[in-house]
Amino acid sequence: MDRRMFLGTLAGGLLAAPLAAGGQPAKKVYRIGFLDFISPDVLHANSKDFLSGLHNLAYVEGRDFIMEYRFAAGHKERLPELAADLVRANVDVIVTYGTPPTMALKRATQTIPIVFLSAADVVEKGIVASLAQPGGNVTGLQLHMDETKVLQLLKEAVPTVARVVFLYDPAVFPGEFLETALQRRRAEAQALNVELHPVAVRDRNGVGPAFAEFARGTNGLWVEAADVLVMTSGQVCSLALQRRLAAIGYGFWFANAGFLMSYGEDVRDMHRRAAGFVDKILKGAKPGDLPVEQPTKFDLIINLKTAKALGLTIPPALLQRADQVIE
Repeated sequence: MDRRMFLGTLAGGLLAAPLAAGGQPAKKVYRIGFLDFISPDVLHANSKDFLSGLHNLAYVEGRDFIMEYRFAAGHKERLPELAADLVRANVDVIVTYGTPPTMALKRATQTIPIVFLSAADVVEKGIVASLAQPGGNVTGLQLHMDETKVLQLLKEAVPTVARVVFLYDPAVFPGEFLETALQRRRAEAQALNVELHPVAVRDRNGVGPAFAEFARGTNGLWVEAADVLVMTSGQVCSLALQRRLAAIGYGFWFANAGFLMSYGEDVRDMHRRAAGFVDKILKGAKPGDLPVEQPTKFDLIINLKTAKALGLTIPPALLQRADQVIE
């Protein structure tokens, strides 16, 4: 190539490159997908915390990235369609909240990086190969549920609790693990002199029928952090109060909805930390090389307004241990 041809090629290449103000090449604006089972209003706090984490890392929405949101609004059957839609949107990375959306996306793409804000049993459900070496295109933060602690706290707050209903969504447990999980919870309850009665809620219309299954003498309620139960937490709380049940939920949503108590990981902290995974991936890291992290903070929230409505006095020692008290 002679000198004139070289200079012409160089000039053409420079002219073809997009220029920003000041003649600099335009900075890439990343597209971040976001998939969730529940509706935008319920998830607002979660997406807000994730965005806060990105902002803490100097990312500015609109300048450095744009979000592509997809919400199933409680319809699990829509997750595969929404996952495929995000794949077609050609996003750089996809963030998920919860186990079902993560599994739907893992089936939809083996190439686009996926970061779960929080999900449970990720090894058992085949989402990652291991916590230390996830492999593939998925990583994030795993929930670390301590079911025994939940029931211990309810029993400590209300020593008279003896018959407790456990509300759960069967879809949260892989088929062969469901009965094992329920047996473990019954054994843990029995050790606390509590009789546990599991009752399933499969969709948003199942809350009323589930309460109709409560046996006479039930005086406690334990609700797991399934998406369908988070979405219906207000309805569950209202029915529990009508029956004057001392209720505890796994996750801050439930105390905020009016339950007597809630306990669980500080998922807001987890969602902020998830921004670090996205940052590393956008800078070239492979998801499979980023170990899955676990929670470092757990929150106990006590709702004294509800305690008063139920005529209960929470032991002072328990109140002192609470991370938040709603008055």
